[in-house]
Amino acid sequence: MIGIDNVRAVVTDIEGTTTSLAFVKEELFPYARRHLPQYVRDHAAEIADIEAQIRVLAGAGALDTAGVIDTLLRWMDEDRKVTPLKQLQGLIWKSGYQSGQLLAHVYEDAVQALRQWHAAGIRLYVYSSGSVAAQRLLFSHTAHGDLTPLFSGYFDTTTGPKVDARSYRDIAAATGLPAHEIVFLSDHPGETDAAAAAGMRSVLVARGQGSAGREPAASTFDDIVLKAAFRWSRSNAGT
Repeated sequence: MIGIDNVRAVVTDIEGTTTSLAFVKEELFPYARRHLPQYVRDHAAEIADIEAQIRVLAGAGALDTAGVIDTLLRWMDEDRKVTPLKQLQGLIWKSGYQSGQLLAHVYEDAVQALRQWHAAGIRLYVYSSGSVAAQRLLFSHTAHGDLTPLFSGYFDTTTGPKVDARSYRDIAAATGLPAHEIVFLSDHPGETDAAAAAGMRSVLVARGQGSAGREPAASTFDDIVLKAAFRWSRSNAGT
């Protein structure tokens, strides 16, 4: 059991932390890859800005539609964490969720803990390599219902790399809270170490994989006990 006191906010990763790797790897990514070519061809006007970013990153300003598609598929195969790819995947997943073809997986222990922490007054945030739009879609289409009312904000790769301590300092600044009052949860030891380097308390959610980082490890969210920081109010004066 891992107990942490004086907590004002939790920042959580998604893949492997709140959500199974199998759902992401075997359902979400294959769905996006399968529908990507047709989506790009059918939505040229809507994704013009995304295509422009892709051409810049690919270093090929004259890349045609077929070339854009080939580049995106290659990036997916390489598991590239690039913003325009993540944005496009989010748009494709949106159509899948809206059509009912996709239903997001979230671990029951994560749902229970997030609801408990939210009820205790702890602010909840998400930091994932998936776009903010994709994060919102996932948490609004789960077997447990719409979980987005639990969250105060979302962060993605536009904030910075998840293994860079500066990203976590920027997140702390965005929340307006001292880093030491924030707990970061992830299944990736490089990320938990980076968060700790930025001053956050971090917990590796190993889910049976064992600890490979310098921070405490939990098997599930059930192993994490957080105590909300005391919030001063006028009613406390003189007591």
